[in-house]
Amino acid sequence: MAEFEGKVAIVTGAAMGIGRGIAEAFLAEGACTVLADIDGAAAHATTGEIGGDEGKYLVVECDVAKTDDVKRLIDATTAEFGGLDIIVNNAGIQPPGSYLKVEDMPEEAWDRIIDVNLKAHYLTARFGIPEIRKRGGGSIINIASVQGLQSMSRVSAYAASKGGVLSLTRQLALDYAAEGIRVTAVCPGTIDTPLVEEAAEGTGAGLEELKKTWGEVHPIGRIGQPSEIADAVLFLASDRASFITGEYLCVDGGMMALGAWAGSPADF
Repeated sequence: MAEFEGKVAIVTGAAMGIGRGIAEAFLAEGACTVLADIDGAAAHATTGEIGGDEGKYLVVECDVAKTDDVKRLIDATTAEFGGLDIIVNNAGIQPPGSYLKVEDMPEEAWDRIIDVNLKAHYLTARFGIPEIRKRGGGSIINIASVQGLQSMSRVSAYAASKGGVLSLTRQLALDYAAEGIRVTAVCPGTIDTPLVEEAAEGTGAGLEELKKTWGEVHPIGRIGQPSEIADAVLFLASDRASFITGEYLCVDGGMMALGAWAGSPADF
């Protein structure tokens, strides 16, 4: 029997990158999986590519920074699958144009990054926890970042949002531990996703050159794959992690063990 048979999981930002890898892993392990993304067409295309049993997945187009969209996401999930067990808050943005010192950061850019990367976690918890409670407990996994632990130059909003995710993770874990709702986080290093391609365009470097350069920052000597984040998420969502809550797991190829991983501002 697949590990998550009978469970219902929401994955935000599921159309590509880390979110796609997580959704694919949950489907492979038998979970009814909701792929939530602001790009509904891309999410539908993803379901066609990764497969999954008919009736086991649902695509919901939504902006996770908007209250009405998140409420609709939770309602659609419970209407389709009868409940909710797991939320993976993966949706996040770090636009190439946002690499600015704070005095140069437009307020609307700051607000959008904070809303997508942090406020969305509050919204999914607000509307999702009552549904998880009905199932007798479950799990929320927040995708944070090593940049929530140790920052680099010119990412004020992103660093603030990811640090906030880690603090919110600890706080929610305390509030809901007695109800069997565990809240944990994953802090990825650099992962091979479309965001790396966007970064390459922003720097003028070739994609493979950039992957090699960023890979060398990690003691393991390469950047990670979405499937490696998915493995960590599935572990944290499983009964094997039943005594873990309020904690984060770095899946970073050793970056945080290294310490001063961010390099000079000229490197980015």
